[in-house]
Amino acid sequence: MNIFLDESNCKSALLPFTHTRHSSEIRVGILTIAQKWKHLTGATIHIHAHNLPQDTITIPANVIPNSHNVNSILSAAANQLLPLVDDHVFFINHPWHIYQYNARALQHDFELITRHRTSQPLTQGNICDNPQQLFIEEGAVIQHTIFNTENGPIYIGKHAVIMEGSLIRGPFALGDSSVVKMGSVIYGGTSIGPHCVVGGEIKNSVMFGYSNKAHHGYLGDSVIGAWCNLGAGTSNSNVKNTGSNVTYQLQQNAVHAVSAQKGGLLMGDYSRSAINTSFNTGAVVGVCCNIFGDVSSKKYFDNFSWGNEHYKLAEALTHIAHWKKMKDQQLTNEEQTVLENIYNNKKNN
Repeated sequence: MNIFLDESNCKSALLPFTHTRHSSEIRVGILTIAQKWKHLTGATIHIHAHNLPQDTITIPANVIPNSHNVNSILSAAANQLLPLVDDHVFFINHPWHIYQYNARALQHDFELITRHRTSQPLTQGNICDNPQQLFIEEGAVIQHTIFNTENGPIYIGKHAVIMEGSLIRGPFALGDSSVVKMGSVIYGGTSIGPHCVVGGEIKNSVMFGYSNKAHHGYLGDSVIGAWCNLGAGTSNSNVKNTGSNVTYQLQQNAVHAVSAQKGGLLMGDYSRSAINTSFNTGAVVGVCCNIFGDVSSKKYFDNFSWGNEHYKLAEALTHIAHWKKMKDQQLTNEEQTVLENIYNNKKNN
């Protein structure tokens, strides 16, 4: 089977995350959307429209598949009936849907990944009310942690580390080689991608991978892209003092209302905040930004922002290379080309 994940009708609506990735590479739950399709169908996944095999099924890149709806989606796609109106089918039509749908997607991914598999045992000194809802991959190290799976399962990836004194409620996922630091408090609906470091208080949030929130501070109802770093004490607001619905500005002069009273930080790839940064409710940070100073009243930071100034491309690439070196990675030519295109697009507009 061949599946083409078509983002032509959703890419622009999912900024800032689709500046640097295909829509199907968005992480929601434990897996990205493309990974879910691969696990569920075993199909060859295509994300570019050229040279597609004749038998390819085209599916919107922003639909979230799971074992309960995959056949309905495939049938609707084969009969050109998508988008499908179904209580079990959800589309990420806006970036805030990532955290709004994350708990549900996480539970479905947990079922998919752990079916017919045996978890590594939970070592002494840790507490879990229902070990059947806790799955630990090989190489993970967990010390003196309390797990609560009453509201959803908990998945711990390969070689992940959870330090002592942490309190974790499900549904929760910790990616391969990621670290939860001492005394962390993590609430349900949270997914931490691979090679991240997290600490402090986190609720109903998603981090894509290779990002850090390593110190105290609050992150709630938020999505953090890849290769981001939140300085010590960084916190975001997720509720307006008026209690009214949160709005997000995803591009210049574009405001969208969210049909919910809670909405936190949306941060694009390669962006960072200084220590003690306070983000406003519904703040949006673009790609490759360095945020510092009093920004508590600001809600939109364009790509390549350096405080209130402009982040020069050469400096930005050098700084990204420094951050990647900390995790034994290098800035690739492909990444550099993508960033150059984003930079030039901003410069020309």
